[in-house]
Amino acid sequence: MEDSDLLLRLTGPGGAHLRRISSELGVDMGLRGDTIRVEGDAEKLALAQRVLSGLLEVLRGRHLSEHELARAARSAKAHPDVDLNDVFGQVILTTNSRRIVAPKGVAQQRYVNAIERHDIVFGIGPAGTGKTYLAMAMAIRALREQRVRRIVLCRPAVEAGEHLGFLPGDLADKVNPYLRPLYDAMEDMMDPDRARALIERGTIEVAPLAFMRGRTLNDCFVIFDEAQNSTAEQMKMFLTRLGFDSKAVITGDSTQVDLQRGRLSGLHDAERLLEDIEGIAFRYFTDVDVVRHPLVQRIVRAYDTRDAERQQRIEELDAKRGASGDGAVRD
Repeated sequence: MEDSDLLLRLTGPGGAHLRRISSELGVDMGLRGDTIRVEGDAEKLALAQRVLSGLLEVLRGRHLSEHELARAARSAKAHPDVDLNDVFGQVILTTNSRRIVAPKGVAQQRYVNAIERHDIVFGIGPAGTGKTYLAMAMAIRALREQRVRRIVLCRPAVEAGEHLGFLPGDLADKVNPYLRPLYDAMEDMMDPDRARALIERGTIEVAPLAFMRGRTLNDCFVIFDEAQNSTAEQMKMFLTRLGFDSKAVITGDSTQVDLQRGRLSGLHDAERLLEDIEGIAFRYFTDVDVVRHPLVQRIVRAYDTRDAERQQRIEELDAKRGASGDGAVRD
């Protein structure tokens, strides 16, 4: 490496970045002077060479943190044909604090590209995969570029397994606790005073799902968050609000439904009903795509494994009931 600054950004202080990358790829890496030495079997060496070359291309255009470098290595390992510069070099917007908002993996890139190309996009996957955050970034960019006149953010007012009872204040005070994640994402990308001014003018509207009935949303970028907590009837109502020159992004986690027992999730219903309709895209995330604390990925994986095992036991029990002929399981 002849560029010492680029070498430092790749390897990190004391080689910390290099150790994270080597751990992800299963090879030994070491820095000697201006040379990176890599040891491992032939297949892993080829992967390491491709990853290091790709990361250098990205770093020539933007900074990557240690976590982002590790995630890029993980993405390249999982997707052999991916061009890291296509993924991590794609900038959605730059915040007021000069921080870059960009995809942090292949799944996020495909999600962002789907939002660009389709008028209705479903982003489905576990918490922490950036579904809502990226949708908000795309909405703010569309507003800045005057491709839409308004941003509409909505969410079902369903409590996560708790009964909060009476909430004081006016309507805004009552619904704010449910819509706080949308505000957080917006204020992370915009100056808070600017965001409040846009909300006061109605350029950005934040409302509970129930307020969508009877409306036609023209020239809007609409984000429907926590869609797994809508009913099938509410989902139909929301999707039929879309007017001309508008775009809708629906996000949710199929494993975190807080509806009363026996109520069909509108997100589950839409997956089955709409997956083959042209112009609608479904993009899925897994625990590999979690971009929060590393422990979140392991937590999601543990719950998914437990749920899969539970579902398998249920199916085996149903099969035994069917084999018995009278609905009773026999020992």
